[in-house]
Amino acid sequence: MDPGDADDIDPRGVGVGPWPGPWPDDERLDPVLLEAGDRRNVVDRYRYWRREAIVADLDTRRHDFHVAIENWQHDMNIGTVVRNANAFLAREVHVIGRRRWNRRGAMVTDRYQHVRHHETIEEFVAWAHDARLTVVGIDNLPGANALESADLPRACALLFGQEGPGLSEAARLACDDVFSIAQFGSTRSINAGVASGIAMHAWIRTHVVASTDGSRSGGGAPSGAGAAPKAT
Repeated sequence: MDPGDADDIDPRGVGVGPWPGPWPDDERLDPVLLEAGDRRNVVDRYRYWRREAIVADLDTRRHDFHVAIENWQHDMNIGTVVRNANAFLAREVHVIGRRRWNRRGAMVTDRYQHVRHHETIEEFVAWAHDARLTVVGIDNLPGANALESADLPRACALLFGQEGPGLSEAARLACDDVFSIAQFGSTRSINAGVASGIAMHAWIRTHVVASTDGSRSGGGAPSGAGAAPKAT
């Protein structure tokens, strides 16, 4: 286990203890975790797995959407955006502007997620278009389309602005489309971390949740020794 993985221990004490019986012969598994138990904040399908093995498996199943957020003022929401991107299995996260960002809100999920940096909106948009991605802004702007009735493009980059000002002028002009999230209270806006989760789930509803029977696509549990003993 990487020494840094100690930060990934779930404070609630969930997880599994040492592996009972003979150890499985599986290179994906971490001997330290097999011996000591696995209390990391990961789903049970990945108990005892090395971090590199988890990332490699996620890479085989990542979805076709990307997530991007502007970072001109060291936005505290970026960690939450990264955590949401991990939960909904975004292909990559793109931080635009300042390279450094507060990772505390990510709850170590950035170690399982690919994060790319771009100095400017122009640099990001050029990259996105080269990758054949539609740049979709999420902001409550005049003329924006309703996210609730939208079918987001499969290959897209969901772009979020700073807390407070929202999308910068350059970002607004660069978007291929802009969608707003319906609100019903007195506040003018919700924060970027919350908005990102709503928008990612809108993409999931369109492209992952299957037809009328409510079943879901997107990959089952890995086969082999990754099936852990029952979590406590």
